[in-house]
Amino acid sequence: MADSPQTRRRGPGLEAAILEAAWAELTEAGYAALTMESVAARAKTSRAVLYRRWPSRPELLVAALRHHTNFTSPEEFDTGTLRGDMLALLRHMSTRVGEIAGVLSFLLSASFEEAGISPAVLRERAIAGEPSALDEMLRRAAARGEIGPGKVSRRIVTLPVDLVRHDLIMNQAPVPDDQLVEIVDDIFLPLMHRAAGGPGPG
Repeated sequence: MADSPQTRRRGPGLEAAILEAAWAELTEAGYAALTMESVAARAKTSRAVLYRRWPSRPELLVAALRHHTNFTSPEEFDTGTLRGDMLALLRHMSTRVGEIAGVLSFLLSASFEEAGISPAVLRERAIAGEPSALDEMLRRAAARGEIGPGKVSRRIVTLPVDLVRHDLIMNQAPVPDDQLVEIVDDIFLPLMHRAAGGPGPG
């Protein structure tokens, strides 16, 4: 039954209830059995409310995945150094997203046929990490003098997240911490300092 006028939820509260219902339906019934009707019923709202926000099942489930993995504000990853910030983000990704990598792999194969969403777009939406978190990390690093003012391509900025995302999908397991450290120390920081300038790593 949908919300009555007296109990109708709106905004973030309603959205969270829907995303939690979608995740519960997915984990209990599986993707094939999940419907917009079943999610609406569990969330005690209407299908129309769901369709206004997410036009298809894959888009709803991408939102549910992001809600479940709980990417939070950039401040959560403020450790005082660019290295520490990036490691904090990657560890958060690996721990939380590793739990749902198998589900994501299935969605990658089903999404294009059902909703016309390419695997690359779905992957980016689901576990790319918040772009604002990456941008804020670089802003803080520049303010501390860790990196210079040089222009850095988006490919370099997102490379650590891309590498971790690839491993999560391919292995369907969290990425070992020594590999996260290698990504940051041996790949990301040298490329960042070469592109942006600054005192360099170490």
